[in-house]
Amino acid sequence: MRRRGQKNSLGRLLKQKRKELALTQRALGKKLGVAASHVAYLENGKRKPSLTLMARLEDALGVSKQQMFLLAHPEAAAVVNPREVMAPRQRPADAWRQLIADRAFIERHQVTNRELRALKGLILLGYVLSRHQVLAILTLIREPQDD
Repeated sequence: MRRRGQKNSLGRLLKQKRKELALTQRALGKKLGVAASHVAYLENGKRKPSLTLMARLEDALGVSKQQMFLLAHPEAAAVVNPREVMAPRQRPADAWRQLIADRAFIERHQVTNRELRALKGLILLGYVLSRHQVLAILTLIREPQDD
C-alpha cells in the first residue's frame, strides 16, 4: 500500500507523455490493449505496469522500459544498474563530471541546458548521486504544475 504523500513519479511521467502526444486515456488504452480505467490506475499510482505492458508503453509513449521499471521499483536500482549507483563517498564534483560526460544518457533522456544547470547545482551540493536520482529529479522538474 502506498503511503500518503508518497510520490508517483511513474504515473506523472506516463500522464505527461500521454498529454504531450495529445492522447486521451481511452485512446492510449486502445493502443495498449487495456481499458482506459487501467491507464488511469497507472497514472494515479494504483497499479504498476507488467513487463509486457511496459514494452507496449515504450512503443506508444517513447519512455524506456528501464526508466519505467526503475520508477515503479526504485528499490531495484542497485540490482538493475549497479554501475550507475555511485558510492556514497564519491565527491560531488566527480559525480557531476561523470554525468556531463555521459552524452548518451543526456540525449536519451532529452536533458535540456536548463535542466543540466539545475542538476549541476543539486549534484554539487551532494543531493544527487545516482542516475536513478537524476531521472527522479527530471520527472519532478518536468511535471506540469497543478495550480
